[in-house]
Amino acid sequence: MKNKRCIIYGLVFVTALFTFANGAHAGLGGNADTIGADRRSLSASHRATTSHGGYTVEEMAYASTFVREYISSAGIVFGVAWNGYVHPDLELLLGPYAREYTKSLRNAPRTHGRRRQHIVTDNVVVEKWGHMRDLHGRAYVPGLVPSGVSVDEIR
Repeated sequence: MKNKRCIIYGLVFVTALFTFANGAHAGLGGNADTIGADRRSLSASHRATTSHGGYTVEEMAYASTFVREYISSAGIVFGVAWNGYVHPDLELLLGPYAREYTKSLRNAPRTHGRRRQHIVTDNVVVEKWGHMRDLHGRAYVPGLVPSGVSVDEIR
C-alpha cells in the first residue's frame, strides 16, 4: 500500500514537472521556437505565416478560435492576438507574464455590464472584448514591441 502511494505521488510529480516546464518558456517574451510548443499545447493547426516590416505573424487555429503570435525580427514574441468562439488559455500564451496578469486581474474592480477588459501592469497589457461566439483580445509587452511598430497592429 505504501509503495503504491509512493508510485502515484511520483507520477503526479513527474507529470506536473513536465506540464509546468513546457509552459514556462512559451508565449510572450519567448523566442520563436516556442510557437510550436504553443500550437501543440493548444492542439491547434498552423494557418499562416505573414511577414510585415520588422515582424512576422504566425497564425494558428483551434476550437473555432484563431490565435496570432507576433515575432520581432530578433525572434522574440512581443504580442498575441485572438478572435473566435472562446478566449485561449492565457496562462500558456502570456508565459512568464501570466502571474503578473492574474494578480492584477484579481485586484481589478469588478464592473457589471461591461464586456471589455483592459489590464495594464508594469510589464504587460491584456485586453479582452466581444460577446458570445465573437470574442477578441490581445496581449503585448510594450518594452518588446519593435521600434516603428504600432501596438494597433497587434490585432
